[in-house]
Amino acid sequence: MRALVVDHSEAGPVRFADVDEPVPSAGEALVEIRHIGLNFGELNYVDQWPAGAVHGHDAAGVVVRAASDGSGPPEGTRVAVGMAPHAWAERVAVSPASLGTVPEGVGLADAAALGIAGVTPFRVLRTRSLLARNVLITGASGGVGHFAVQLAALAGARVTALVGSPERAAGLRELGADKVLTDLAETGDRFDLVLDTVGGPLVAQAWSSLAEGGTIHLVGYSSGQESTFPSGTLFGFGEPRSIATYGDMTPTSGELTDLLGLMAAGRLSAPVGLRGDWRDVDDAVQALFARKVHGKAVLDVA
Repeated sequence: MRALVVDHSEAGPVRFADVDEPVPSAGEALVEIRHIGLNFGELNYVDQWPAGAVHGHDAAGVVVRAASDGSGPPEGTRVAVGMAPHAWAERVAVSPASLGTVPEGVGLADAAALGIAGVTPFRVLRTRSLLARNVLITGASGGVGHFAVQLAALAGARVTALVGSPERAAGLRELGADKVLTDLAETGDRFDLVLDTVGGPLVAQAWSSLAEGGTIHLVGYSSGQESTFPSGTLFGFGEPRSIATYGDMTPTSGELTDLLGLMAAGRLSAPVGLRGDWRDVDDAVQALFARKVHGKAVLDVA
């Protein structure tokens, strides 16, 4: 079968290859993949995976063989695959712990946009009550950012979306952002929670805008730059502030189910900014790297 595998050469980060058919264990379902969801991190930092391995973590498709131990969804079920290894292939063996059943009314392509981009902000934003709290989402025009803005607004937060340019601000107010900024200096607000996807100097800027008792959650570092804190800025009086890292790779089935339910109810939309054929994956990767995609890139498996 065909799959996208890790390529460490200059032609990478992925290439097509013929690979062996997956052989599910007793606790795995065989899923025929219809759509894959690309993520900036797994493509930009491809050196973290072995060359030749089937790449990707997010996809959506149909169960063609249920797990033989009786766990998980039955044959014919439409499913989202979230944060599972080796997902960018025509067929994938997946534990039910990484599957969410796609309800009627939700397209499989939209379901493929979940996974890393949806589960990450979902897990971070429910760590505390957000009702009437000030929340800052950095890199808000990306896949994680689009979901984060919507989820924070659903939780009752006052949402500020920070983007890299005015062109990348489109549609964020409609998703629930109360303010859309291109520079933190544009506001004097203090934030109870910051979900940061950018890293670099922006982390120190966000720290200066953090309210007492507030937390910055670091979920990405798309800037690729170092974070440096001026002398004395990490000292302060009042309720302690904190910086939290994120690396939660625990099973995603529960969160996928909740997110798909919100989508089915019309309360959450999939931020698909680029849709195409997986044969054009090189073009999609370059668009992601050039910051030309607002939201997620989802490719159809031909």
